[in-house]
Amino acid sequence: MFPSRNKIITLCICCVALSILPATSFGMKILKKGDTVGIFYVTKIAGAEADGVEPGQRLCYRCRYGSRPIVMIFARKTGRRLTDLVQYLDQAIAVNPNARLKGLVTLLGKDQRVLKEAAQEVADTALVKEIPVAIATEQGIRSNQYQLPEDAEVTIVVAKDSRVVHTLVFDVNEIDLATIEGEVSQLIR
Repeated sequence: MFPSRNKIITLCICCVALSILPATSFGMKILKKGDTVGIFYVTKIAGAEADGVEPGQRLCYRCRYGSRPIVMIFARKTGRRLTDLVQYLDQAIAVNPNARLKGLVTLLGKDQRVLKEAAQEVADTALVKEIPVAIATEQGIRSNQYQLPEDAEVTIVVAKDSRVVHTLVFDVNEIDLATIEGEVSQLIR
């Protein structure tokens, strides 16, 4: 018994459609260049002492920063490479005030107590002055907003004028600092 011609055509169409969609290993779309950067709420834990936001305050930093260039780091795991990245970004913001560059670190996960401790440790170890370190107040960041791959340890969204310039995904121990430095130098020009 052979499959009908309609079934074969339907199968072919589905295969083509799935092959052209940007996707993670779970088949979920990921933010791509030109996508609008949406709002999301976090709770500030530490860092950015002069931003007028108290630790424990809930807000949308992306909204607060408007269309300024921003590097948003979403992390499910922490480690030395993440700390190095945060420290680099914090220093880049400090020495380039005319670029109006902003940064934000958001830790993702389910256990709020563990996330708060990890966020404080990242802020303390990286000695952040310019970048807020926060935790997601929603259950992670809903996939329909930022489309973060659930299997990614670190996702970095680079945006300017409220649009995505680049999205990068790394394992926490494999963060490519040179690539991030290149992205930041493009933003501060």
